[in-house]
Amino acid sequence: MLVAVLHAPGTVFKEIAAGNTRVIGAVQRLTFLFILMPPIFSWIGSTYFGWRLGSNDPLYFDTTARVIISFFYADALILGYISTVLIARWMSKTYGGGKVATEKLFALFTVVVAPLCVASASHLYPQVFFNVLILIPAVMWSMTLLYRGLPIVMNIPPERGMLMSSSLVGWLLVAFVSLLGISAALWTYGFGPSLGV
Repeated sequence: MLVAVLHAPGTVFKEIAAGNTRVIGAVQRLTFLFILMPPIFSWIGSTYFGWRLGSNDPLYFDTTARVIISFFYADALILGYISTVLIARWMSKTYGGGKVATEKLFALFTVVVAPLCVASASHLYPQVFFNVLILIPAVMWSMTLLYRGLPIVMNIPPERGMLMSSSLVGWLLVAFVSLLGISAALWTYGFGPSLGV
């Protein structure tokens, strides 16, 4: 199923829209794997290579700090995934999708985040420029899947699908910036690993 999600997402979207429970179940089983990939890759990369944030010397955290960061990274991904599904379900009536089955939306967003989660293998070498170089095309691919897949799964015209997808992208951007602000505030007040500076 992983190959189908990455290689033929259009076919997977059509199967989800048709309510094919076998495909929906198979896609949903990938969700946990996808959510765990970025924190695990990040933990491994920071253990062996350290974080490279633009300086010559890598920044290493102790084991406890790496575990805490990876744990909260996974929590943020889970919260973002579930909240996006619930917001999409709430928006569906506004954009003419009626009441869409929640399992279809979970499957849809699993397919949408697949490129990002696979590209998170770049965390194995946590250097900022390298990660940006890999993750920006993955973000573009995921957004393309969102804009193409949402109207198919929700059975709405492409114009409405574009508006709803744009609303969801807006929600994700606000959530991401809020998460950055909260993280910076917590680290400023001493909640988080010591950077030794």
